Amino acid sequence: MLTYRLEEIWIYPVKSLGGIRLPSAKVMEKGLQYDRRYMLVDESNKFITQRAFPLMSQFKLENPGESFLIRFEGDSIGIPKSPVSIGDHFDATIWDDTVEVTELSKEVSHWFSQKMKLTCKLVFFPEGNDRLVDQAYATNQEHVSLADGYPFLIIGQRSLDDLNNRLGEPISMKRFRPNLVFSGGEPFAEDSWREFTIGDNRFINLKLCARCVLTTIDPETGKQGTEPLATLATFRRIDNKVNFGANLVAVDHNMIKEGDKIQIHSNVQLI
Repeated sequence: MLTYRLEEIWIYPVKSLGGIRLPSAKVMEKGLQYDRRYMLVDESNKFITQRAFPLMSQFKLENPGESFLIRFEGDSIGIPKSPVSIGDHFDATIWDDTVEVTELSKEVSHWFSQKMKLTCKLVFFPEGNDRLVDQAYATNQEHVSLADGYPFLIIGQRSLDDLNNRLGEPISMKRFRPNLVFSGGEPFAEDSWREFTIGDNRFINLKLCARCVLTTIDPETGKQGTEPLATLATFRRIDNKVNFGANLVAVDHNMIKEGDKIQIHSNVQLI
């Protein structure tokens, strides 16, 4: 019997900024607690990401206590994990969705605007606000935070190992910004999972994750190239999309921790 084990748990409190590895996390409907509840928006209240601004990769996050610490070029600022007092509500756009958000504070927005050399605002997405996942794949009207489209992303370490064997220079898992990294099984085992549990939590694999140019930005340097997208396109392309990892929703909302066993309950052929 194959053994799978949860090795890493990651959250990305501010969309498209650096991630934080956690030993444990609470599973919530919209994603792991604190994952992508913040994002930066431009003057037209449209979301901004590394796709257009690779500099965003150089904002590094830490988890010192009741707030997240964001560091950039020797400077830093703190933001609360769960804002208690937040400003006026307004609409912002993320892909094809319109979501109701609030600006954290003028001071924090000014700090980001100075660092980005771009007028922008840091906004927060309250837990109770609505944003449905793509209903073509949803199983029960699930919602998502400010992730691109789905609450959770899982990738097997052996999938990355297989990719790195094909690359001239190996890359880290950080390129793909997963929430969950597991060990065991064959490369791309996650492709065929449908229903599975991590610890006491049931998950459903909705679809493979289509990858974009963000994966070509080195999170350590902010420099952009052509890999790994060029190589992935040679063997992971379906319907003109390059796939790596799987998008999930959660059935249960309990704690997970590094070291949890993963049990597969049903399979589906997604690729």
